[in-house]
Amino acid sequence: MIDVNTNGEVWVFAEQHGGNLEDTGLELLSKGAELADKLGVKLAALLLGDNCTTLADKLAHHGADKVYLAQHQLLENYQTNSYAKVIYDLIHKYEPQIVLYGATPCGRDLAPRIASAAKAGLTADCTDLQIGDHKISKTDKVYKNLLFQIRPAFGGNIIATIINYDRWPQMATVREGVMPMPEPDTKRKAEVVTESVEVAPDDLPLEILDEHIQEKKVNLKASRIIVAGGAGVGSKANFKLIWDLAHSLGGAPAGTRAAVDLGFIDHDHQVGQTGTTVRPSLYIAVGISGAIQHQAGMSESKKIVAVNNDPEAPIFNIAHYKIVGDLNDVVPKMIKAIREKA
Repeated sequence: MIDVNTNGEVWVFAEQHGGNLEDTGLELLSKGAELADKLGVKLAALLLGDNCTTLADKLAHHGADKVYLAQHQLLENYQTNSYAKVIYDLIHKYEPQIVLYGATPCGRDLAPRIASAAKAGLTADCTDLQIGDHKISKTDKVYKNLLFQIRPAFGGNIIATIINYDRWPQMATVREGVMPMPEPDTKRKAEVVTESVEVAPDDLPLEILDEHIQEKKVNLKASRIIVAGGAGVGSKANFKLIWDLAHSLGGAPAGTRAAVDLGFIDHDHQVGQTGTTVRPSLYIAVGISGAIQHQAGMSESKKIVAVNNDPEAPIFNIAHYKIVGDLNDVVPKMIKAIREKA
């Protein structure tokens, strides 16, 4: 267990592959800066790899006050053992009070290993992070400035707030797209702390011969207009209406987890708690009931249009414009009207 250090920094793991920073780490710098300001401490990024010094500037532009740079040829490719060893050693050396990771495949693999080594807690898939005080009712003792780790629980039926007051660092993984990407400030500079790394071939149980990264078929986070369909669309053939409406608006097609599980559309297009979080200018929800798991991924859209034949569907509670009717009748009329005005 690392000693509780109320003056410790806020750290963000800056995940990179092949010399390219993942968006999740940059998004976390936005929330990390907010937390660090509240605590009156510095925000630092953890950058591991080989020949990746130039990435430190981008981290500074997105809010990092300090970058801990650990470079070694054996860190060129991510492996759990080597990355966990290096980060744990840094945590033990500097004693940060908060460490955040993206809930990516890499982050979900790395964070639990570090939490186990540090004998600290870890909250997975957070949708919000705040700083607040917590009172223990039995003793009336108040713990100030704790990290409130907020995430859906019990299948999304409740929102749980999790705290860790005695075993630090406080650690959490955060889903991609949950935090808005900060606008880069190219004038910002960060202190770069170059760390010596002790990694031996024995620390890497695997040898990576080749690496293939499959790009996503769609970038929902960058789409200004999204048309999403749910299980209520009825079939994969009927889902063509979603694609046609999206294309007529110059937008991207998407789907709920139910639609993905039914094979109507693939996972790259999934919006929701276990998919992508989006904030488009226009979100059209077709045949979507509006379960809290889906709302978690799209409720911050600027304008929401819902089409559903059930007037009591939960999606209407957050929709700005509500259309009660059969999507097979409504959507073709929408497409026809849009194309006539084009």
